[in-house]
Amino acid sequence: MKTGVLIHSSMNPNPQGKGIIPVLNDVASSRPQTAVPPKKIDQIAGELFTSMFVLESEFAFKPVIGREYYLYRKDSRFRLTLVSPEQWPGELFGRFIGRCMLERDITWTLEMDEQASMDQQLNRLIQEKKRAFEHALETAGQLGDVLPVYCASLPYYQRLFASALAGSLGISMQLSGIKDLTYSEAKGLLEDHT
Repeated sequence: MKTGVLIHSSMNPNPQGKGIIPVLNDVASSRPQTAVPPKKIDQIAGELFTSMFVLESEFAFKPVIGREYYLYRKDSRFRLTLVSPEQWPGELFGRFIGRCMLERDITWTLEMDEQASMDQQLNRLIQEKKRAFEHALETAGQLGDVLPVYCASLPYYQRLFASALAGSLGISMQLSGIKDLTYSEAKGLLEDHT
């Protein structure tokens, strides 16, 4: 007599969704949903900074293009949720920072809340992050080197969308002819056209 586990054909052999097929499906669904246009360095830098600011927050869901999300801050942690401040009064998630949206080109937008935009401590934190980001841009050998192709420190969905963001902005940089330039060379192109 054989002992063991009998798996019925109606049972899902992969109940937690792990494995290569779900990952490949996530990668495919995180690609830009529209043709990516060429962009100037200022726009690329702004979109990269904002997008990584959002992606470095905590969340455990797969973002959907065109849906509004809500960014909160509690202590030094940021959290992206599906719950608006109107739906949940109080500070369960922390202080409301702003409304975020994943755009069709896989960049994120952040519309700061009026009260949050006047928060001096938050503004200092954002300025510190921006200085570190600009330093990374200025010291990179090429602009393409600053793209978040693979960020091991990020959780799964954040890492997935950071990688998709790198692909999208990389295409924009390539179309603009700046991907292999340094940040100062790309900025110089802007000055030549003004």
